[in-house]
Amino acid sequence: MNILLLEDDLILSAELCKFLESNNFICDKIYDGETFLRQIKNNTYDLYLLDINVPKINGLDVCQTIRSFDKNTPIIMISAYGDLSDKKDAFTRLADDYLVKPFQFEELLLRMNSLLRRKAPSENIDQDILRIDDLIINKTEQKVFRAGNEIALTLKEFQLLVYLAEAQGRTVSKQQITENVWEHNFNTNTNTVEVYINFLRKKIDKDFKVKLIHTRSGFGYYLSSL
Repeated sequence: MNILLLEDDLILSAELCKFLESNNFICDKIYDGETFLRQIKNNTYDLYLLDINVPKINGLDVCQTIRSFDKNTPIIMISAYGDLSDKKDAFTRLADDYLVKPFQFEELLLRMNSLLRRKAPSENIDQDILRIDDLIINKTEQKVFRAGNEIALTLKEFQLLVYLAEAQGRTVSKQQITENVWEHNFNTNTNTVEVYINFLRKKIDKDFKVKLIHTRSGFGYYLSSL
């Protein structure tokens, strides 16, 4: 199990990761909210531990950003703030649990294992989440996010994007796209596929340095961050 910890107390962060690793977890530690959000763009974790009072972007805002595109990964807030209003704020932003510092590491472990057991039966939900770099596609809810921002697509644009993403970097031809996305064989000499690829590029790639939608001349299209 991979855990990502947001905690700016260097001593507590090191001790907590050491404890978790001794209990067969893999723990990565981050010290500010901005770096934390960059970290989760390209890495998958099983649970997040978030302190609230951290530099750049606080833990509550980090929690809210995660929930904008990921409804399932458990989040536990660990904070010195113990007032009911603080806990209410965290749960309003869809945190799963809240532990007030100082706390016993064993208690945190119990709460983590409880959340991870609850997550296990619905693990297949993650199969409906496609990730390419900072692009996240939720097939179930038909939503698309890039860098945490939702992108509005038409149904056909969404279907085309999903088909490209599920190819996992392989090049797909115009013929394959028409057969699988449009589900009929219209004349591939028309420019319908190119038009929709351009629609996607304007929405997915235009405002970002890293381009994800690529053309392999003479062969077709592929989706990749490389």
